[in-house]
Amino acid sequence: MKKYGYVRVSTKEQNPERQIIALQEERIPKENIYLDQVSGKDFLRPQYQKLLTELESGDILIIKSIDRLGRNYGEILEQWRNITKEIGANIRVLDMPLLNTDSFTGDLTGIFISDLVLQILAYVAETERSFIKQRQAEGIAVAKANGVKFGCQRMEMPEGFEKCFEMWEKGEISIRKAAGLLNMSHSTFYRRCQDKLGK
Repeated sequence: MKKYGYVRVSTKEQNPERQIIALQEERIPKENIYLDQVSGKDFLRPQYQKLLTELESGDILIIKSIDRLGRNYGEILEQWRNITKEIGANIRVLDMPLLNTDSFTGDLTGIFISDLVLQILAYVAETERSFIKQRQAEGIAVAKANGVKFGCQRMEMPEGFEKCFEMWEKGEISIRKAAGLLNMSHSTFYRRCQDKLGK
């Protein structure tokens, strides 16, 4: 039986030291600790994938907390089943011992309990996401009803636009020259001209 550790931080600016220290206290060999500095939105992470190739039946994967595996609970459940059932390794979550699959060695009780807890966590997380989306939608509806406008606001036409537009339309001035006179980018001037022409 070998011990492995997995550490993840979302960006290279975040410090993984706290997670590494916690794993070292579990007496995991340094070479068996895998670190990814990427978002937790999916499992296409180089070190995590490498770790999976090393894990064997009876080994233990130790993580600081369940969200170090990822943010998407549907994918976490899939990976959890892959590690515990397909590979046959155990998972130990330091911040939530109730999830540990090695709690009851020699029978399926630990895996059953951890799967059940994980399903409940997935349900709670999904419900919370739905509530957040609902609250956002309600907030936007109230704001719109109160006259708040969303999205990019169009820039007011600068003084002198009409004259520059007419000169450009007659070919008396270039787009860049007209835009320069109006202190606006030539692409913005061109778009406003197209709007005016109904194109």
